[in-house]
Amino acid sequence: MEAKDLELIEMHGAEDAQLKALWEQHATYGKMLAKLESKSYLSATETQEMKELKKKKLAGKTQLQNMLDKYRQSEA
Repeated sequence: MEAKDLELIEMHGAEDAQLKALWEQHATYGKMLAKLESKSYLSATETQEMKELKKKKLAGKTQLQNMLDKYRQSEA
């Protein structure tokens, strides 16, 4: 995420529960992925879990970007 995106999330997250929840979920997925990526060996289950986490993180990021685009348009 870019600094401007983080500013928007910080500015509107307090009043927009969905935006805040998506951001928290995105951060949680990032931490879970970092933990898996730090392992030197992944089991087949962990590899599958990593793929699922990446898909979920990307889907959440897309939703976040759509919401941030609406805030940018409303501010312009």
